[in-house]
Amino acid sequence: MLLLAKKSVSPDEKVLLMRQDARHEIATDSEQNMPDCCASGMSEVVSTSSVPKVFLSNDCAFNCAYCCCRRSIEEKVRYRSTPRELAELAHAQVQKGSPGIFITSAVIQTPDYTEELIIETLRILRQDMCYRGYLHAKVMPGTDPLLIQKAGQYANRLSVNIEVPKSEGYALLAKNKNKANILGPMEDICAQIRAAKYDGRPFATSQTTQMMAGSMGEDDRTILRLSSALYQKYGLSRVYYSAFHYQHRARGYDDLPLRQTPAWRLQRLYQADRLMQLYGFSADEITPAQDAYLEQYVDPKASWALRNPQCFPVEVNSADRETLLRVPGIGTVGVERILAARRQGALSFDSLKKMGISLKRSKHFITCGGKFSGSHAGYVVRRALTAGFVGEQLALAI
Repeated sequence: MLLLAKKSVSPDEKVLLMRQDARHEIATDSEQNMPDCCASGMSEVVSTSSVPKVFLSNDCAFNCAYCCCRRSIEEKVRYRSTPRELAELAHAQVQKGSPGIFITSAVIQTPDYTEELIIETLRILRQDMCYRGYLHAKVMPGTDPLLIQKAGQYANRLSVNIEVPKSEGYALLAKNKNKANILGPMEDICAQIRAAKYDGRPFATSQTTQMMAGSMGEDDRTILRLSSALYQKYGLSRVYYSAFHYQHRARGYDDLPLRQTPAWRLQRLYQADRLMQLYGFSADEITPAQDAYLEQYVDPKASWALRNPQCFPVEVNSADRETLLRVPGIGTVGVERILAARRQGALSFDSLKKMGISLKRSKHFITCGGKFSGSHAGYVVRRALTAGFVGEQLALAI
């Protein structure tokens, strides 16, 4: 099983090229690197993964319009590696301090052939190099369930990217893909994870996917409702979001309009996703039919609060956990601190401040011992929540 590079590319050059290719799939890969929506804010909602992606090849047989590895890009420097070469390169990354490795690739010849090469890379790392750390492996569109089973024997996490928020988007943006060859592997992974937990056999414990925002001019409600359905149906650990960038014409997509999704929208989607995962919000609450887009200058939690003034103010000395989680400026950490502190006695605004609760935001939505120090005027509250914005620099605490 030997793949020859199209041109002489050194290992160091390959690493640099891989980093360039990975730029187009920005998403953190481990839970500890995802921001907590706490009162101190989110300094970075989207950050480069601490788990590096290493590619078997960037020479893709597919021609997806949005992909930097698509077949029709003639001027791109292409590379290929054998599974052993890639395993050695990946192991070198681990020895430099990487907490794990993400093994991926463009489609080489066919999806199943590519997956076989990924599996062999995983096998070499586990068996020949005795690597016991974290491995994330990409599953190609339409991969055979037997190959998924083999990949899952070596990987901690598997992922197949859904990419578009509507099934008709494949014909418009990724003509080699379709709903069946994306959701089919996703369903297989889910079934095999559940079966492995039942019978105790070794298999990956989680799966993720990635979706592009703005690829079809869709609203945020469409994206979040799909993400919610994927979490529920396939037991996904995470849905990652990437910004759709189509700034240069791709051969075969002459009618596709140029479009670029702004960074702030991606940040808002990550915040909204965390609200669904950690705060008990539904997609319909975050983006109701009449407000299908997330706001640029107000985070989704604050936006929900402004739409639902009947739910506030909340008494911090008596409100339950679920209610406190819906207060702007109070995150999961802050809620736990409040619940613990009030067992010792009544809380005041001063005690909340000492606990690190952001009163600048939360004071408009809470009372302490019946006392209220915020404003009831909606426009005043909105102005307070958006204070400090400069251009697209977002105040990210939710």
